Amino acid sequence: MRVIHIHSRNVIYMILAIISSSVQQAYMGYGDSISNYAINANTAPTHTNRKESNGLCPAGISCSKLRIECLNCTLKQDCIYGTPYVANCSVPSHIDCIGASEFVKPYICRYCYQTEHWEHECHQKNNCVSFASPQSYYRANCTVKNDVLCLGARKFLKNLPCNWTGGYRWSTALMLSITLGGFGADRFYLGHWQEGIGKLFSFGGLGVWTLIDVMLISMRYLGPADGSLYV
Repeated sequence: MRVIHIHSRNVIYMILAIISSSVQQAYMGYGDSISNYAINANTAPTHTNRKESNGLCPAGISCSKLRIECLNCTLKQDCIYGTPYVANCSVPSHIDCIGASEFVKPYICRYCYQTEHWEHECHQKNNCVSFASPQSYYRANCTVKNDVLCLGARKFLKNLPCNWTGGYRWSTALMLSITLGGFGADRFYLGHWQEGIGKLFSFGGLGVWTLIDVMLISMRYLGPADGSLYV
């Protein structure tokens, strides 16, 4: 019985030694992985500039032709509105371009939202009624063009008149109203389906409805059902 007791104690010692060795190896492996991660983090290549990766500042073109967003330009804040000035511009070191990296650009003293309509682009809206009376307006998101220098934010909101078109031609609508208006062809063409069916089955209201539609279309009072303007 004494021999069995000694062997059992030796077995317990062996199990504890194995567990201790495994824990030590695991800890050393974890430490090595942390060290490798730190080394890789320190030696990882830096990312390119966001403007370059997005294609906003392409390489190989003249520095003076870069977008305003790619330049560092100094504008006079206390300028007189409407007066022409000259801004000193420079190209950041991380942007690759051809020619002098420092130059001047002319500009007019004004905020970006005060630029002319051909100097900025606005997001057109096509869910408003163009032929409403009085004329309706909507707020559009506008952005100044790349080569225009101005004060303030280059993106702004602007009230624009609702004057979009869906491609309907006034001449086509008038011709259909004169020739096939009794069958509702003009109403079908403009998208007024219910009125077109009514004209079709009533033979143009026995001619009265047809005559009224000819007058309304000729005066451009009757337009497309989607609220757009004629081409």
